[in-house]
Amino acid sequence: MKNTVTLSVLTGVLLLGMSAFSQDTNFWVFLCFGQSNMEGFPGVKEEDKGPVDERFQVLAAVDFPKQGRQKGEWYPANPPLCRPSTGLCPADFFGRTMVSNLPPTIKVGIVNVAVAGCKIELFQEDAYQAYAATAPGWMSNIIRAYNGNPYQHLVDMAKLAQTKGVVKGILLHQGESNTNDKEWPNKVKGIYENLLKDLNLKAERVPLLAGEVVDADQKGACASMNKIIDELPNTIPTAHVVSSRGCIGRPDHLHFTPEGYRELGKRYAAKMLPILGYKMTDPE
Repeated sequence: MKNTVTLSVLTGVLLLGMSAFSQDTNFWVFLCFGQSNMEGFPGVKEEDKGPVDERFQVLAAVDFPKQGRQKGEWYPANPPLCRPSTGLCPADFFGRTMVSNLPPTIKVGIVNVAVAGCKIELFQEDAYQAYAATAPGWMSNIIRAYNGNPYQHLVDMAKLAQTKGVVKGILLHQGESNTNDKEWPNKVKGIYENLLKDLNLKAERVPLLAGEVVDADQKGACASMNKIIDELPNTIPTAHVVSSRGCIGRPDHLHFTPEGYRELGKRYAAKMLPILGYKMTDPE
């Protein structure tokens, strides 16, 4: 019996060591979540299709049959990064800008779980079930793609990503469906703290970057929400806001154009690089 216990302990230690050994500390993973602008407006322009630097990777959070991607596997981060029917999003040019400004030994990985039209409540542990139960059919289909619980799906994919790399930051783009909700910063704080706890992360090592919605200078339909988004660092000390001013919006006044997504993604990178100790020298 004693030998059996000893063998089990040794096996556990060996497996733990193998797992730690397989994790590449130069593979930096960034978790992305939110609503439609984090998904990316459907359609990808030819000039944005790539190829991208192979140091920029995406973990398929769902199956991408047309793209030949399987859930849970890493691929070069050619758009779309969220789901097969989505398009260019801020994460695209965030990642491209990051790798062009980081040492060649560092790789960047994206895990993107976003749901068009959703309120932030869909990612809250104590609210998602009630919210999902009243969701319209098209949103329910997206939620089902994430096994009925987008937050847990993000955590599960993040844990898988952690076997290969290190989570270095969280990117959020959400707020249109919570316009003028003054409790939004507190709701985001709860989600952020849950992610840190569930993934065994430290806030001071994993900042949260939140992008503004389409700005008033583009006649954004939800531009008033930016005042609330701008207050997020007052609630979360390790949060940073990415301005959307000047990022071109679509005629629907809710989504960005490809040009807008490119610029917004670069701004996420310009905010993240100094936090990680690097200067942004290449604007592309």
